[in-house]
Amino acid sequence: MRPVLILLFALLLLPTAQAGLFDRQPAALGTLNNSGDFLPVREAFRLSLVQSTPTQLKLRFVAAPGYYLYRHRFQFNTATSGVSLGEAQLPAGEQKTDDYFGEVEVYYGVLDVELPVSNPDDLPFSLRVTYQGCADKGLCYPPETETLAIGDAPVTSGAPGDDAATGGESVSLRSIALFFLAGLGLTFTPCVLPMLPILSGVVLRGQTSTGRSLVLSLAYVLPMAAGFAVLGALMGQFGAELNLQARLQSPWVLVPFALFFVVFALAMFGLFDLRLPQALSSRLDRLANRARGGSIAGAALLGTVSSLLVSPCVSAPLAGALLYISASGDALGGGLKLFALGLGMGSPLVLFATGGSALLPKGGAWMVQVRNAFGVLLLAVAVWMLERILPGPLALALWGTLAAGTAIFLGALEFVPKSTPRKLAQLAGLGLLVYALSAWIGALQGADDPLRPLSRPLAGAIASDSEQWQTVSTPAQLQQQFLAAKQAGQPLLLDWYADWCISCKVIEREVFRDAGIAPRLSEYRLVRFDITESNAAQRALLDRYRLFGPPAVLFFDRQGKEIDAARVVGEVDARAFAGKLDDAAGAL
Repeated sequence: MRPVLILLFALLLLPTAQAGLFDRQPAALGTLNNSGDFLPVREAFRLSLVQSTPTQLKLRFVAAPGYYLYRHRFQFNTATSGVSLGEAQLPAGEQKTDDYFGEVEVYYGVLDVELPVSNPDDLPFSLRVTYQGCADKGLCYPPETETLAIGDAPVTSGAPGDDAATGGESVSLRSIALFFLAGLGLTFTPCVLPMLPILSGVVLRGQTSTGRSLVLSLAYVLPMAAGFAVLGALMGQFGAELNLQARLQSPWVLVPFALFFVVFALAMFGLFDLRLPQALSSRLDRLANRARGGSIAGAALLGTVSSLLVSPCVSAPLAGALLYISASGDALGGGLKLFALGLGMGSPLVLFATGGSALLPKGGAWMVQVRNAFGVLLLAVAVWMLERILPGPLALALWGTLAAGTAIFLGALEFVPKSTPRKLAQLAGLGLLVYALSAWIGALQGADDPLRPLSRPLAGAIASDSEQWQTVSTPAQLQQQFLAAKQAGQPLLLDWYADWCISCKVIEREVFRDAGIAPRLSEYRLVRFDITESNAAQRALLDRYRLFGPPAVLFFDRQGKEIDAARVVGEVDARAFAGKLDDAAGAL
């Protein structure tokens, strides 16, 4: 049954990855398609007014998963006479070290900004908010300015259709479905699945009608899921009010939280049990025992109490989910996701109670492996939190250690006769062991990217001839370059650049100067459009080419027509860019 464990482990990673939990700093992730890989700026960063008084405004930014805002790029101003603004109060953000800009401070997730206001006459006024952010995948947006109407006029939110009342990120059906599947997986643990017959008997109390059994089991499951939803909503609101997302950047917070996840993982491995305090659990037990089974009210009471009396196999992942939701600052999303988690946990009970027990798998050692898979996932969350404060190579070494431990658990080094499922598990373990060795070697060489553990700065890179590049900053200048290229019968390469675009610097250094790339650029007329100023004409040109911002590299044939197949948007590495050069060469 170990292949089942492998599939379950992959399944458990999906809700976390989908929520952006494993997003890293910008990296060369390959060629991206602008139409599908990036959000419009006002969907990537949603702005809303949370509170307004004559002396203070409270603004909330919600960055979509994988997007972040720069602290030093915020500006707040108003032109209304009789109203003045104080210095914005921003919480501490996450530190990023850049080769070109040095130390910069950024914000992920929810950011609350308190803005002092002097408005003694309580006049309505317009607030202009300027901000700038980037995507982890390597796209930097130009500075964006939004105008909020403060006072009697309706407030302009960050994007059409944005619900400012929630202040949270949109909740996708996919994430809810994944949490439902994760809850379903929690049921198949050794301290939950064997309890289904007992729990079914307590809830039903001798009821034999299928319809009645369905009603009673739903009466138990729905309040249980509702109890989880309340916990998720409270933790989401708690995190939003305290802006825990920003506070989770401090080592004094990250280290204890990471230790909590390690403790939860050890509990999943069966080293000890996590339970409520004896005084509280005994009272809840007495309350549950007094509940009269066989009635809808009794089943509902049992379900409500059960949301608190969770088993050791459930309490550790549930605590981890609550910690994550508290950091997301999304009360609505937290409630819906944990409601789905509760429904997933309760679905097997409904199936068992209505006579579908034959469809459920039999107990066995595989349930222990399911429980251990949750423990591995919790350890992965701990490593993810620590890599924010640890040196990159050390964090990569920790990822390798986790992969090696999982590989050993899957039997990678057990060279004895095995059944076919165990052989498949061993094969997967050997793959993890290879990754672990690669991560350790990469860490010793100074690498820090878990997705590319052996990546290093390209050796033998040559400096590009700066005189080959023609830098322009207006549409008229760009048009002149197109005419000159057409007259000379040259294809044209257009690089979108800005001084504030970190990924643009990376592409210039690691791609255009690469020993295998630079010679191949000689056949092109090389034009660099500098959008640093980000004025109206430049942004209109971005819209014309269906771009959100730099970096982007467009290829044009000798007649000035773009070669769509070769378009590059976002950060790209030399190997992927070489492939785009091949695509462009085939169209010339």
